[in-house]
Formats: sequence, C-alpha cells, structure tokens
Amino acid sequence: MSWTRNVLRVNLSNGSITHEPLNMQWANDYLGQRGLATKYLVEEIDPKCDALSPENKMIMTTGPLTGTMASTAGRYSVVTKSPLTGAIACSNSGGYFGNEMKNAGWDMIILEGKSPTPVYLYIENDKAELIPADDLWGKSAWETDELIHSKHQDPMLRIAVVGRAAEKGCLFSAIVNDLHRAAGRSGVGTVMASKNVKAVVLRGTKGVGGISDPAKFFKATEDGKKVLAENAVTGEGLPALGTQVLMNVINEVGALPTHNHREVQFDGASKISGEAMLEVRASDGKANLTTNGACFGCTIACQRISTVDKNHFTVKDKPQYQGNSGGLEFENAWSLGTDCGVDDLDAVTFANFLCNEDAVDPISLGATIAAAMELFEEGAITVKETGGMELKFGSAEALVWATEVTVKGEGFGLDLGMGSKRLCEKYGRPEFSMTVKGQEFPAYDPRGIQGIGLAYATSNRGACHLRGYTVASEILGIPEKTDPLVTEGKAALVKAFQDATAVVDSAGICVFTTFAWTLEDIAPQIDAACEGDWSAERCLEVGERIWNMEREFNLAAGLTAMDDTLPKRLLKDIAAKTGPAKGRVNDLGQMLPEYYQLRGWTPEGVPTDETRMRLGL
Repeated sequence: MSWTRNVLRVNLSNGSITHEPLNMQWANDYLGQRGLATKYLVEEIDPKCDALSPENKMIMTTGPLTGTMASTAGRYSVVTKSPLTGAIACSNSGGYFGNEMKNAGWDMIILEGKSPTPVYLYIENDKAELIPADDLWGKSAWETDELIHSKHQDPMLRIAVVGRAAEKGCLFSAIVNDLHRAAGRSGVGTVMASKNVKAVVLRGTKGVGGISDPAKFFKATEDGKKVLAENAVTGEGLPALGTQVLMNVINEVGALPTHNHREVQFDGASKISGEAMLEVRASDGKANLTTNGACFGCTIACQRISTVDKNHFTVKDKPQYQGNSGGLEFENAWSLGTDCGVDDLDAVTFANFLCNEDAVDPISLGATIAAAMELFEEGAITVKETGGMELKFGSAEALVWATEVTVKGEGFGLDLGMGSKRLCEKYGRPEFSMTVKGQEFPAYDPRGIQGIGLAYATSNRGACHLRGYTVASEILGIPEKTDPLVTEGKAALVKAFQDATAVVDSAGICVFTTFAWTLEDIAPQIDAACEGDWSAERCLEVGERIWNMEREFNLAAGLTAMDDTLPKRLLKDIAAKTGPAKGRVNDLGQMLPEYYQLRGWTPEGVPTDETRMRLGL
C-alpha cells in the first residue's frame, strides 16, 4: 500500500504531538493529498471559523504516489481555510519537501491550535518536537532556512518556511520550501504564521515502500515517462523555456491581461518572455536563464534558475541578490511584468526573487500592485499614501518598491498585503479588483479564452488556472482543440478538467504531466501502487467527489452562487480592444447554467440530494 498510513497531529496550544493511523476508508474515497486532507479538514473545523483563529487547522499532506518512482512524484499540498477568500484553500508545491515527508513515514501533518510563542516543528522519522523560534521571528524565509540548517548541521534537511510578510499578516503569503518552490496561493503561509509556526523541518531516511504490485508499477511509470519524453510540450517546450513558453503565445491570441485587465495584449511581452530569458546580455555576456532544474523525480525539468545583471539598479549594491535563484515562470512574469506594464526583465526577475525570499504569492502580489497602479492613475491613491512613490504603470522602480514594502510589511505595503479586493474597497473603487472570491486572476484573459472564464468563476479556491486548465484545449489543442471564442461545450470541458485535476493533485504528481497524460496514463500508476481497482472511471468519480466536497465546504462557509462570477470589467464594462477577441466580453451567463446542470447542482449552485447520494457525500 503506497500510503504510509500514518498521521502526525500537533496541538500547538498545549504542545502535544501524537501519532494516529490514517483513515483508510477516507483514503479509498478521496485517494490522498488534496482530496484526503480536505476530507480531514471538513470533518474537523467549522467552515465559518475565522481563518486566522486557533480554530482553523492547517494540514501538510502527500499523495500515494509522492516519493515513488512515478515522474513528478515530489508534490505535497497545504490544506486549510483561506484568509484571503474565506473558502477552502489547497496550495500545491514541488521541490523535495513532499518526498522527505513521505520518507519520514508520514502521509499527513496536522497543525491545530496556536503556539503561545514562535516555534518550528522538527521531524526526524518517528521523532517530532517543537523548538523555540523566537530568534527566527522577523527573519526572511531565506535567512530562516540558512539558520536552521546551520543549527542542526544537516545539509539534507528539507524545510518549509514562512517569511516576514506572513508574520505581518499579508493575506497572500506562501510557504516556501527548497528556497524557491512554494505552496503559493490563497494565504496558506498567513495561516501558518498565525499559529506562531515559523517552519516545518523534515529529515526522512525510511524510504517509500508498500507498492501494491512493484512489477506492474515499474512498467506503468516507465510507460508514463516515455509518453512525457515524446510529447512536444513536456519533452521539449517546458524543459527549454519553462512555462514562459506561453508568454508570446498568449499575447498573440489576445488573451494576455495588461494594465489591470484594461487591455488584452502587451507590447513589451517579448522583452520578458522565455525567449528573452535566453538572450545573452551585452553588459556581462550572460543570459537571465542560468539553467533549468527539476523537482524530486521529475523528468520534465521546467524549473527556471536565473540571475539578474549585477549592474542593474535592483542588485547593483546588493551582492546577496547577484547569484542564482528561482527564475520567472509565466504567471510570475505576467503578474509582476505584463499586468503592471513593466517590460524590464531584470526588474521583474528581482521582484520575483523578493517573493521567493519572503514567501509571497507573486500572482496575487503583482495583480494587487496593478490594481494599486490604476487607483493611483485615477487619483484614489496619491503620493501621500505611498510616501512619495509615483505608482505608475510601466515603472520598474515602482514595481520593485511596491514589492519590497509588501514583503517586509512596511508602510503602504500593509495595504498591498490585504490583496486587491480589500485594497480597492478601502480606496473606494471596488470595481478595480480583478478577483473571484477575493483571489486575484492568473495570466489568461477570459474575454479571449471563454472557457477559462467559467473555470475562474466556479473555482473552489477563487480565481485559478490550475483548478481547470482549459487553456490546454482552447489554445494548445490538448487533448483536442476547441475554439477559445466559443462558449458551446465549455461547461463540459471545464467540469472534465476540474475533476481530472482533482485526481492529479490528490495522487501526488504534477499537473504539468497532463499536457501529455490523460487519466488512462495516470490510473495504471495509481492502480499498481495502491490496493484495489483504480480504473480511470473510478479515479474520475473520486475527482468529482472531491470537487463537490470542496463546494459544500464553501457553501457552509457562507459563499453562494453569487460568488461564481467575474468582475463587471470582463462581463460588461470593457470589451477586448485588440486581437482575435476584439469586441468580446466573457459570456459567463451562457455557460454557468449548463455547468450547474452537468454538475448535478440546483440553479442556486447547491449539490442535489441525488448528487450527494451518488458520490457518497
């Protein structure tokens, strides 16, 4: 059995740490990671609780394939109630932390209550203890990682940590592991810091065993790796350019949100693209991209490792930022660059370094800065609020300043740390916030890609491309091409992507595999690793069960069908001005009723009794 069957429960309020067996009935119903941890959360907390109160819980969790020889099997998730949205939060990360957790013998770590003083959790196989972290509080994630490694004198430790922004209450703080991999969205780091936990430190030497059918598993995983290697996206595009392969593509199809979604194309896109990252600089003869990298067990290697020109204004007098760090992904380059109108590759890369250093979600940060720039342009924010900084679109200096004050939790950075919904409400222009359920949009414009608009509106964790990546079909033709400007059939497409992604997230592998894999490739790997019959059909039913469970949590938390919408800007106020979608808004109203029907929900967006019974909810 590929689960370890072990749960570590940490009561931070009284300092007790206990071991308990994994609920295997729930594992069979929800598989692992995202699904299984969400089941634990919904059974153990009141959905109406304050996300930053001791009553909320935070669960770090692996899937049954995590730590195995399956490609990309290094994933882990953090599940909690989001302080940014008030909805369910599940944030997924790669690197090596998930593998280490599995090697230490744990499927799940549950943090509950609140420590009276700052601590970090140290786990070495079966042993776990809470260690005082007063000396680490106020340190960046990078500083904390270095200090913990130095203290324990073990270079093999895997550490997941929060930065200063989380301590100051930034609502979109992340949890960073391996220095630049992150459980990035929905404020999971804010929840961790609210519990006075600075880091979770792992050392596992047990290895991962218990594969149900080793020979069958070996064949299934090798077959899967061959499919990935032979695919143009996972075998060529992602290793060479990372997700930044999409910058010019999405710009050309007129779906690259620019200047806080007032435009759908950016003239400077090519200057901050994946191709631009490969160009050799005249100043030092080096390129922005130093190399690619891979998470544990990954055969794709899409990770970017970058450097900033040492003569650039951002790092000229800061040698600590002149070395290698996590480079730009498409989402980061879009939010910190395109959405803010900034085409300075070094400035955008440096801003991303700062997000890595202090564990901040760059998507929400960049989108919030873009909203602040529009507020400044309209006079709702002035230099009085910013302390003299002119927060103008296109200003690399303004972008870097805004990032610095946010990650440090200083001055106007505390306003930015509220996220764009609360920021725009505070300054009287709520319509400037490009969010769903309070979470900022990713890098695809719903006017130019109709299906992704429905995916954003119905996402259980707020605006998110990774909950139903219809862009694969609508733009890349995977698994089959659909017209991005057509609404017909998009309800079924969104539902299929959402259910399948829930399975991928729960298995412990990376969603990027689905550029090449279908459930027909994934199910045999799960089936060989786990006892029981895990057919593609069963997996898809598990994904649907997970989606409906998350929906019911949100309904119990107070969200309604009214939250399944998009900003008026995208539905009515501003049609696309250029590109193939010129003159179009998103036609959500044509897709949403059919989506509810296909889901087996009432017109009010509530799962029917028949749906609940069919899925065993």
